Amino acid sequence: MNDKTNPPKSSETTRKSRLAEQLRANLQKRKAQSRSRRTGEADQRPDGLGAAKEMKKD
Repeated sequence: MNDKTNPPKSSETTRKSRLAEQLRANLQKRKAQSRSRRTGEADQRPDGLGAAKEMKKD
């Protein structure tokens, strides 16, 4: 086998790889949160400003 040594990573490369890893972890966490919120039944309330106007019948 070839016994080539890898050049040491610069601090900028190390920082970029660390930030990329943190970003991926954060994205996975947010996706899991989103999936857990969607497991319930759909909301039956009317949406939008039209619904707010209908409720204020004074």
